[in-house]
Amino acid sequence: MDTSQDTKQGTTQGTKQGATQDTRRHMGRPGGRGNARRRRARSVPAAAVLALAAAGCGGGSSGEHVEVGLTVSTLNNPFFVEMKKGAEAEAKARGAELTVQDAQNDPSQQADQIQNFTSKNVRAVIVNPVDTDAAAPAVKAADNAGVPVVAADRTVAGGHVKTAVASDNVAGGTMAARRLGSRLHGKGSILVLRGQPGTSASRERGKGFARGLRKYPGIHVAARQAADFDRSKALDVTTNLLQSHPHVDAVFAENDEMALGAVKALGGRAGRQVDVVGFDGTPDALKAVKKGTMSATIAQQPEQLGRMAVRNAIKAAKKKRVPGTVQVPVKPVDKGNADRFR
Repeated sequence: MDTSQDTKQGTTQGTKQGATQDTRRHMGRPGGRGNARRRRARSVPAAAVLALAAAGCGGGSSGEHVEVGLTVSTLNNPFFVEMKKGAEAEAKARGAELTVQDAQNDPSQQADQIQNFTSKNVRAVIVNPVDTDAAAPAVKAADNAGVPVVAADRTVAGGHVKTAVASDNVAGGTMAARRLGSRLHGKGSILVLRGQPGTSASRERGKGFARGLRKYPGIHVAARQAADFDRSKALDVTTNLLQSHPHVDAVFAENDEMALGAVKALGGRAGRQVDVVGFDGTPDALKAVKKGTMSATIAQQPEQLGRMAVRNAIKAAKKKRVPGTVQVPVKPVDKGNADRFR
């Protein structure tokens, strides 16, 4: 966000005013009280110009005020809390005003939040969709109203966003499959915990995982079931699945919260008899990897996601060109490299 234009204008005005005053001083009689009063009176406009120029330099890297609205699918998930922190840090650094709202995993509530942001004339909206399809109408309405929308972590169906900032979920799913395939030496039975139906993250991670498993025909998926990216639901789902499939060798969960729920359901078997691989790289998951109850996780960079979303939202608000997609790299984490993260 460039302030050089505002600063140069203010400085130029101040310089010209000062030069005019110097010329007038030399024209007056030295030491005259009336002349001194006129000099003091004439100095006020120059001071005001300089003050305005200085004000233009404050509040980040631009004097132009930008309001951005962010609606997050849920702040009950540590991943999205980290993403929110990154977004807030970037907004502060750039002198923008960021308003964050929690959709509480309710698609209709999120649609209302997007509509409210649009009616309040924010300059841009960032949406982390509860549901990829359900968010589309409200996003389209914002776009029609001239409010650019940036998707964060999950895409929006319909293509009405200026840019989508997300991790490479397909690549991450493939990495997870290869980790499990290697640990199981290409043979075994596994459970797959799916994320919230309707989200692009779940679809893409599932797609990548299925693609990666093709390399290991000896690995059998005993069951797939959604646990909505939720730890407590994953505990219940895994407990029930283990009754039907007690001898599984591994669990892949499409996020760390579900992986941690599976770890609790497995008890002492987690990490010893049953490998558990998650996806996100949250602080709790990294602790579990170091402890050995989780074998690995595919680490995203949620703070970086938040920062990149705000950065591109500000650009879009200023009518600057933004890429159609921004991919933040993912990295596999196991006990050998877990100390490098956080």
